[in-house]
Amino acid sequence: MIELHQLLMFMAAGWLLNLTPGPDVFYMLSHAARQGWRAGLVASAGITAGCMVHVAAAALGVGALLSASATAFGVLKWLGAAYLLWMGVQMLRSKSNSKLVAPAGTEPGLSEPDTSLARIFWGGFWTNVLNPKVAIFFLAFIPQFIAVDYAHKSLAFAALGLLFNLNAIPVNVLWVGMGAGMARRAGWLRQRLHWLDRAAGAMFIGFGLKLALSDKPGA
Repeated sequence: MIELHQLLMFMAAGWLLNLTPGPDVFYMLSHAARQGWRAGLVASAGITAGCMVHVAAAALGVGALLSASATAFGVLKWLGAAYLLWMGVQMLRSKSNSKLVAPAGTEPGLSEPDTSLARIFWGGFWTNVLNPKVAIFFLAFIPQFIAVDYAHKSLAFAALGLLFNLNAIPVNVLWVGMGAGMARRAGWLRQRLHWLDRAAGAMFIGFGLKLALSDKPGA
Protein backbone atom coordinates (compact mmCIF):
# COMPACT_ATOMS: atom_id res chain seq x y z
CA MET A 1 0.00 0.00 0.00
CA ILE A 2 2.79 2.43 0.94
CA GLU A 3 6.55 2.19 0.71
CA LEU A 4 8.80 2.67 3.73
CA HIS A 5 10.16 6.05 2.67
CA GLN A 6 6.61 7.31 2.05
CA LEU A 7 5.54 6.01 5.44
CA LEU A 8 8.40 7.84 7.15
CA MET A 9 7.52 11.00 5.20
CA PHE A 10 3.90 10.62 6.29
CA MET A 11 4.92 10.32 9.96
CA ALA A 12 7.32 13.28 9.75
CA ALA A 13 4.66 15.45 8.12
CA GLY A 14 2.22 14.42 10.85
CA TRP A 15 4.63 15.50 13.58
CA LEU A 16 5.20 18.86 11.93
CA LEU A 17 1.47 19.43 11.50
CA ASN A 18 0.75 18.54 15.13
CA LEU A 19 3.46 20.94 16.29
CA THR A 20 1.51 23.80 14.68
CA PRO A 21 -0.50 25.67 17.35
CA GLY A 22 -4.28 25.69 16.97
CA PRO A 23 -7.44 25.24 19.07
CA ASP A 24 -6.51 21.67 20.03
CA VAL A 25 -3.00 22.60 21.14
CA PHE A 26 -4.19 25.57 23.16
CA TYR A 27 -6.89 23.43 24.77
CA MET A 28 -4.28 20.90 25.97
CA LEU A 29 -1.86 23.60 27.10
CA SER A 30 -4.42 25.55 29.11
CA HIS A 31 -5.78 22.51 30.97
CA ALA A 32 -2.32 21.10 31.65
CA ALA A 33 -1.20 24.48 33.02
CA ARG A 34 -4.28 24.81 35.22
CA GLN A 35 -4.64 21.25 36.49
CA GLY A 36 -1.46 19.38 35.72
CA TRP A 37 -0.45 16.35 33.68
CA ARG A 38 -3.59 14.29 34.23
CA ALA A 39 -5.96 16.97 32.95
CA GLY A 40 -3.70 17.67 29.98
CA LEU A 41 -3.54 14.01 29.00
CA VAL A 42 -7.33 13.69 29.32
CA ALA A 43 -7.71 16.74 27.07
CA SER A 44 -5.35 15.09 24.58
CA ALA A 45 -7.40 11.87 24.72
CA GLY A 46 -10.59 13.80 23.96
CA ILE A 47 -8.97 15.50 20.98
CA THR A 48 -7.63 12.19 19.68
CA ALA A 49 -11.10 10.65 19.98
CA GLY A 50 -12.49 13.57 17.98
CA CYS A 51 -9.85 13.00 15.28
CA MET A 52 -10.93 9.35 15.09
CA VAL A 53 -14.46 10.51 14.30
CA HIS A 54 -13.14 12.64 11.44
CA VAL A 55 -11.05 9.78 10.09
CA ALA A 56 -14.00 7.39 10.16
CA ALA A 57 -16.32 9.96 8.59
CA ALA A 58 -13.86 10.84 5.85
CA ALA A 59 -13.21 7.16 5.10
CA LEU A 60 -16.96 6.71 4.69
CA GLY A 61 -17.21 9.68 2.35
CA VAL A 62 -18.52 12.40 4.68
CA GLY A 63 -15.32 14.36 4.14
CA ALA A 64 -15.98 14.34 0.40
CA LEU A 65 -19.50 15.63 1.06
CA LEU A 66 -18.16 18.51 3.18
CA SER A 67 -15.63 19.35 0.49
CA ALA A 68 -18.20 19.32 -2.31
CA SER A 69 -21.25 20.75 -0.52
CA ALA A 70 -21.16 24.36 0.63
CA THR A 71 -24.36 23.76 2.63
CA ALA A 72 -22.97 20.79 4.57
CA PHE A 73 -19.73 22.61 5.26
CA GLY A 74 -21.62 25.74 6.30
CA VAL A 75 -23.80 23.91 8.82
CA LEU A 76 -20.85 22.23 10.54
CA LYS A 77 -18.79 25.41 10.26
CA TRP A 78 -21.36 27.46 12.17
CA LEU A 79 -21.81 24.75 14.79
CA GLY A 80 -18.06 24.60 15.31
CA ALA A 81 -17.67 28.38 15.38
CA ALA A 82 -20.52 28.72 17.88
CA TYR A 83 -18.95 26.10 20.14
CA LEU A 84 -15.51 27.76 20.06
CA LEU A 85 -17.06 31.17 20.76
CA TRP A 86 -19.09 29.70 23.63
CA MET A 87 -15.96 28.18 25.16
CA GLY A 88 -14.11 31.47 24.77
CA VAL A 89 -16.85 33.46 26.48
CA GLN A 90 -17.01 30.94 29.35
CA MET A 91 -13.26 31.30 29.88
CA LEU A 92 -13.44 35.10 29.78
CA ARG A 93 -16.23 35.05 32.38
CA SER A 94 -14.41 32.70 34.76
CA LYS A 95 -13.27 34.13 38.08
CA SER A 96 -10.09 33.55 40.02
CA ASN A 97 -10.58 30.87 42.66
CA SER A 98 -8.12 30.36 45.47
CA LYS A 99 -9.11 26.70 45.68
CA LEU A 100 -7.29 26.20 42.38
CA VAL A 101 -4.02 26.46 44.30
CA ALA A 102 -3.31 22.84 45.19
CA PRO A 103 -2.10 21.83 48.66
CA ALA A 104 1.53 20.91 49.02
CA GLY A 105 2.35 17.49 47.62
CA THR A 106 -0.52 17.34 45.16
CA GLU A 107 -0.62 17.89 41.43
CA PRO A 108 -1.51 21.48 40.54
CA GLY A 109 -5.24 22.11 40.59
CA LEU A 110 -6.46 18.56 41.13
CA SER A 111 -8.23 19.62 44.31
CA GLU A 112 -10.50 21.84 42.20
CA PRO A 113 -13.79 19.97 41.69
CA ASP A 114 -15.44 22.26 39.12
CA THR A 115 -13.65 21.04 36.00
CA SER A 116 -14.02 17.27 36.02
CA LEU A 117 -11.84 15.04 33.88
CA ALA A 118 -14.94 13.89 32.01
CA ARG A 119 -15.83 17.48 31.17
CA ILE A 120 -12.27 18.14 29.98
CA PHE A 121 -12.39 15.02 27.78
CA TRP A 122 -15.69 15.93 26.13
CA GLY A 123 -14.60 19.53 25.71
CA GLY A 124 -11.58 18.37 23.73
CA PHE A 125 -13.71 15.91 21.79
CA TRP A 126 -16.26 18.49 20.65
CA THR A 127 -13.62 21.15 20.01
CA ASN A 128 -12.17 18.78 17.42
CA VAL A 129 -15.34 17.16 16.04
CA LEU A 130 -17.08 20.49 15.39
CA ASN A 131 -14.21 21.85 13.33
CA PRO A 132 -14.97 20.99 9.67
CA LYS A 133 -11.47 21.99 8.63
CA VAL A 134 -10.15 18.90 10.42
CA ALA A 135 -12.30 16.71 8.17
CA ILE A 136 -11.17 18.63 5.10
CA PHE A 137 -7.55 18.29 6.24
CA PHE A 138 -7.76 14.51 6.49
CA LEU A 139 -9.49 14.35 3.11
CA ALA A 140 -6.74 16.44 1.50
CA PHE A 141 -3.69 15.07 3.31
CA ILE A 142 -4.09 11.31 3.61
CA PRO A 143 -5.01 10.40 -0.02
CA GLN A 144 -1.60 11.70 -1.14
CA PHE A 145 -0.09 8.57 0.44
CA ILE A 146 -2.53 6.05 -1.06
CA ALA A 147 -1.68 4.45 -4.39
CA VAL A 148 -4.14 5.36 -7.14
CA ASP A 149 -4.56 1.74 -8.17
CA TYR A 150 -5.05 0.40 -4.63
CA ALA A 151 -8.36 -1.47 -4.50
CA HIS A 152 -9.36 -0.82 -0.88
CA LYS A 153 -9.00 2.92 -0.57
CA SER A 154 -11.42 3.31 2.36
CA LEU A 155 -9.50 0.70 4.35
CA ALA A 156 -6.19 2.37 3.47
CA PHE A 157 -7.60 5.76 4.45
CA ALA A 158 -8.77 4.43 7.83
CA ALA A 159 -5.42 2.73 8.49
CA LEU A 160 -3.41 5.87 7.68
CA GLY A 161 -5.80 8.01 9.71
CA LEU A 162 -5.32 5.72 12.69
CA LEU A 163 -1.55 5.90 12.22
CA PHE A 164 -1.72 9.71 12.02
CA ASN A 165 -3.58 9.89 15.34
CA LEU A 166 -1.27 7.42 17.08
CA ASN A 167 1.70 9.31 15.64
CA ALA A 168 0.34 12.53 17.17
CA ILE A 169 0.37 11.16 20.72
CA PRO A 170 4.07 11.91 21.42
CA VAL A 171 3.60 15.49 20.19
CA ASN A 172 0.49 15.90 22.35
CA VAL A 173 2.40 14.60 25.37
CA LEU A 174 5.09 17.18 24.61
CA TRP A 175 2.50 19.97 24.59
CA VAL A 176 0.98 18.65 27.83
CA GLY A 177 4.42 18.53 29.42
CA MET A 178 5.03 22.15 28.44
CA GLY A 179 1.71 23.18 29.98
CA ALA A 180 2.30 21.21 33.19
CA GLY A 181 5.84 22.61 33.37
CA MET A 182 4.42 26.13 33.29
CA ALA A 183 2.30 25.33 36.33
CA ARG A 184 5.21 23.80 38.26
CA ARG A 185 7.87 26.40 37.45
CA ALA A 186 5.78 29.54 37.66
CA GLY A 187 4.07 29.82 41.02
CA TRP A 188 2.48 33.12 40.05
CA LEU A 189 0.56 31.28 37.29
CA ARG A 190 -1.39 29.25 39.83
CA GLN A 191 -2.08 32.42 41.81
CA ARG A 192 -3.40 34.26 38.75
CA LEU A 193 -5.19 31.57 36.74
CA HIS A 194 -7.85 34.04 35.68
CA TRP A 195 -5.29 35.58 33.30
CA LEU A 196 -4.71 32.18 31.73
CA ASP A 197 -8.47 31.83 31.32
CA ARG A 198 -8.62 35.28 29.71
CA ALA A 199 -5.84 34.39 27.28
CA ALA A 200 -7.41 31.03 26.45
CA GLY A 201 -10.83 32.64 26.05
CA ALA A 202 -9.49 35.28 23.67
CA MET A 203 -7.71 32.61 21.64
CA PHE A 204 -10.82 30.43 21.35
CA ILE A 205 -12.95 33.42 20.33
CA GLY A 206 -10.33 34.20 17.69
CA PHE A 207 -10.41 30.62 16.41
CA GLY A 208 -14.21 30.71 16.36
CA LEU A 209 -14.31 33.96 14.39
CA LYS A 210 -11.70 32.66 11.95
CA LEU A 211 -13.77 29.53 11.38
CA ALA A 212 -17.01 31.53 11.00
CA LEU A 213 -15.41 33.76 8.37
CA SER A 214 -14.21 30.82 6.25
CA ASP A 215 -16.06 31.13 2.94
CA LYS A 216 -15.35 27.65 1.61
CA PRO A 217 -13.79 24.34 2.66
CA GLY A 218 -10.40 25.23 1.30
CA ALA A 219 -10.23 28.65 2.98
